Amino acid sequence: MIKLGVNIDHVATLRQARYRDTHASPLAEPNPIDAAEIAEAAGAHGITAHLRLDRRHIQDSDIFELRRRISTKLNLEMGNSPEILEIALKVKPADVCLVPENRREVTTEGGLDCAGQKSSLRPTIQRLHEAGIVVSLFIDPDEEQIDAAADLGAEFIELHTGAFSNSQGAERDMEIVRLIHGAERAHAAGLKVNAGHGINYENIFEVLRIPHLHELNIGHSIISRAVFTGLSQAVKDMLSLMKGA
Repeated sequence: MIKLGVNIDHVATLRQARYRDTHASPLAEPNPIDAAEIAEAAGAHGITAHLRLDRRHIQDSDIFELRRRISTKLNLEMGNSPEILEIALKVKPADVCLVPENRREVTTEGGLDCAGQKSSLRPTIQRLHEAGIVVSLFIDPDEEQIDAAADLGAEFIELHTGAFSNSQGAERDMEIVRLIHGAERAHAAGLKVNAGHGINYENIFEVLRIPHLHELNIGHSIISRAVFTGLSQAVKDMLSLMKGA
């Protein structure tokens, strides 16, 4: 069965919109840790959170509290930053997913250039492994990037599904083929395959055509639906679609 990781970044985004300078206050809402526990209770297999250098949504204290309170697993998304690496080594999440990070973007756009950044990524991956942390690399489904991820010794890749999610017609068909071929190449290289970015309640059926999937990490669509249905039901709805497919 393919697992579901729920990304709670956008819960923190809503909190920061009003409580940017008082996020630690007991009055600050909504609490992303409460959201994580609701998602777990609804059947999520893990919780994903991205601690950015600019701390635009998730805060350091959120990561430590998540590690303490959730009962599934914590998947920490992070850029290849010495500052965030030191936090990761203190928190010791189950997984770390290394992602590109652009201060101007609203959410992560595009995959990590691990082929071009091997020299800086290798020591980071080594330190994470020495701490017993599983490493994933968030990459586009390109042969060069997949081969580089295998060479770097990552256990997982997370295929960036954004180009697929944002396309239509023939371009969309081409993108799903790229993702399928990417997953096949990764599997042949001994990598486990996750996927994420832009996955929603409509395109989930096409995404599940990708072979060898271990986990889908979904945030924005689930949090968006939760506005109308509640978070527990939104998580259950996504799990139902995944099982039905």
